[in-house]
Amino acid sequence: MKFLITGGAGYIGSITNWLLRSKSHETQIFDNMSTGHKEAVGDAKLVIGDLTSKDAIDRVLENDHFDAVIHFAALALAGESMQKPFKYFHNNIDGGLNLLDAMRRNGCKTIIFSSTCAVYGFPESLPVTEESPIAPASVYGASKRNFEQILDWYEKIYGIHHANLRYFNACGALSDGTLGEAHPVETHIIPVALASAASGKPFFVFGEDYKTPDGTCVRDYIHVLDLADAHLKAAQFIIKNNVSLTVNLGVGKGYSNLEILHTIEKVTGKKMDIHYKERRWGDPDAIFADNRKAGKLLGWKPSHASLESIIESAWAWYKMHPNGYA
Repeated sequence: MKFLITGGAGYIGSITNWLLRSKSHETQIFDNMSTGHKEAVGDAKLVIGDLTSKDAIDRVLENDHFDAVIHFAALALAGESMQKPFKYFHNNIDGGLNLLDAMRRNGCKTIIFSSTCAVYGFPESLPVTEESPIAPASVYGASKRNFEQILDWYEKIYGIHHANLRYFNACGALSDGTLGEAHPVETHIIPVALASAASGKPFFVFGEDYKTPDGTCVRDYIHVLDLADAHLKAAQFIIKNNVSLTVNLGVGKGYSNLEILHTIEKVTGKKMDIHYKERRWGDPDAIFADNRKAGKLLGWKPSHASLESIIESAWAWYKMHPNGYA
């Protein structure tokens, strides 16, 4: 198949691109390079452009036929979204609408959407299923939920089928260390903690009074290669069955912040200097996925579910690229 990958020069997009090309699929990348890296796209064709420009994305879809679009391009920092709501709604919704309308005009009928567990907000019960209440607690989560609803209407009106893939916490890297996580501002616990372990600088945990066994937040961490595999399986399922779907993508269990840090100590062989700060606003005690629907519909199962294997791959990336792609 031939895929257009928006945001394909970023973390999850670049590894999905790598996986697709390793399986002999053809790919093209569309990215504004605000958080992407040319070094991450390999031999794939890269078109630099922004989805908020209607003409830019329309030209791409006019000039090429694609079997499916995989849509990663989005702003994704929940905290920042509460400070800059216009920026997030404009980028994540207006940009997505431009993409959908370009698909409509040019006859592309399949889109795989990078959604998020943030649509659930503070879950009332665990694990979180696809039928759990939708109650986003940030502008970021709301922008993703709004776009899911837009996709429903574009299916009803124009027959564009979609997959809403609600990610839990993406993490890990290629095991050989060649592709991994590199953000301009890193906020994710595993890369930040690996840098702390390597440098000997203190690592700060936000909150030690959560209602969890060790008092720190519990989250579901899913390896980026398993996410990439789910995108391919979702595209194949939609094209074969002409239906849309919504599934959670997680490993189905949670790990606490302290479990992450202790595993990092084990993998790196370095003792961490751990300190505690006040908890952050908006952090639920725990959230993890019920992933059975993805297994049933797509035949998908995480292959890199152990925390140790996830961190080993992230450590391999960090050792080769301590400054990211710089």
